[in-house]
Amino acid sequence: MTAGDRQRVTSRRLTSHVVIVGGGVMGAASACFLARDHGVAVTVLERDPSHARASSALSASSIRQQFSQPVNIALSRWSLDFLRRVGDELAVAGEQPAIGLVEPGYLFLATAAGADVLRDNHAVQRGAGADVALLEPAGLQARFPWLAVGDLALGALGLGGEGWFDGPALHQAFRRKAIACGARFVAADVQGFETAADRVTAAVCSDSRRFAGDAVLLAAGAWTAPLAARLGLALPVAPKKRDVFVLDCPAPLPGCPLVIDPTGVWFRPEGRGFLAGAPPRQPWPGDPDEPPLDCVDHVLFDEVIWPCLAARVPAFEALRVRSAWAGYYEMNAFDHNGLAGRVPGWRNAYTACGFSGHGMQQAPAVGAAMAALIAGGRSDAPALDALTPARVAAGRPLLERNVI
Repeated sequence: MTAGDRQRVTSRRLTSHVVIVGGGVMGAASACFLARDHGVAVTVLERDPSHARASSALSASSIRQQFSQPVNIALSRWSLDFLRRVGDELAVAGEQPAIGLVEPGYLFLATAAGADVLRDNHAVQRGAGADVALLEPAGLQARFPWLAVGDLALGALGLGGEGWFDGPALHQAFRRKAIACGARFVAADVQGFETAADRVTAAVCSDSRRFAGDAVLLAAGAWTAPLAARLGLALPVAPKKRDVFVLDCPAPLPGCPLVIDPTGVWFRPEGRGFLAGAPPRQPWPGDPDEPPLDCVDHVLFDEVIWPCLAARVPAFEALRVRSAWAGYYEMNAFDHNGLAGRVPGWRNAYTACGFSGHGMQQAPAVGAAMAALIAGGRSDAPALDALTPARVAAGRPLLERNVI
C-alpha cells in the first residue's frame, strides 16, 4: 500500500477482516476498495482462478447511461468517471493499467411500437443527468448515412459517457491493486458456512478448510444463489448464456456507436471488425440450468442476427463470421437488476450479484459502495439501497427495461 493509498483509508474499522466468495470483477473490486480505502484485511475465495467460465472474462465489456432506473444510471456514471482515471486509481508500483476505454456512444433504435418506451426512458435518463439525444429518422440518416431507417420512428443516442473497454484488463487491475494493498486471493471451493446466532463466522470449503472473518460477501456471479441458499436466502439468479460473434466486414461504418436494433440484435465496432449478438432463442434448444459455453448457437446468427444486420446496415450483406464465443449473464429473473446489500436475517452477510449483463460496467461503483457498507466507512459512490436483496422476498421488483 502506497502513501497515497494509506491516505484514502476513511473507515472506523468496525470490520477488520472480510471473506469474499467469488474472485470475479465484483469480488475483486470490493476487495480492492476494502483494502485500499478502508484498511480492511480481505480474503477472496475463488474456485476457478483461471476464470475460464466467469462472466468477467467473457463479457463484451461495454458501458452506458441509457437505463430505465435512476440507480443504474448513477452507478454507471460513477463507474465511468473511475474508468477515465483508472490508470491513477489502480496503479501498482508506478505501473498504470490500460483498459482501452473508448466512448462512441450507444444508439437504441425503435419502431413506432417502441417509441413511447424510448421517450419514457429518455425522460428518466435526462433527469438523472445523462447526455442522451432523441433523433427522428431524418436525424438518424444524416448522422449515420450507412443506417437503414425506413421502418424506424425514433433513436436514442448517447452523446457522451458511453462506449466500451477491456473488461478482463479491468478485472486484473482490480485484483493486482487489491493484492498490493494486502488482500489475499485463495483457490478454494466454498460449500457452506459456519454461523452463530445471526452472524456468519466462517466459510467452509469442499476440502474442509475454513476461513473465518468478521463479515462475508457473496459475489460468485451466476453461482451465488446456491451459496445464498445455505443462509436461507432464495435468490432468483442463474447463468444465462449469451453468444457473441466476431465479424469481418469490408465496408467501414464512420462514427458507429453500439447499436441496439428494435429486434434486440446489437452490434459495435471492434478493432478492424465488429461484434454482434442478440438475446438467446426462447427457449434455447436443450437449455439446461447451466448451458454449456462451448456450444455457440450458430443458428441464432443464421436465422436471427444476420438477416437483421443485413436489413439494418446494407453494407453488412458482405460480412462473414470470423469467430464466436459464449459467456454467462448472471440473470436476475425477478427484475433484471443487481442484488447488492445485506443478506436479510444476518448482521454480517452481504451479497453483490445478479446484475443481468451490466455488472462489469458497474463493478467500480458497486465495489466502492459495498466496501463502505461492510467496513462502516464512507464513499461518494451512489447508495445501493434500491438494490437491496430484501426486495425479492418483499415482492418489490425494480424492473430494468433496458437489458440487452
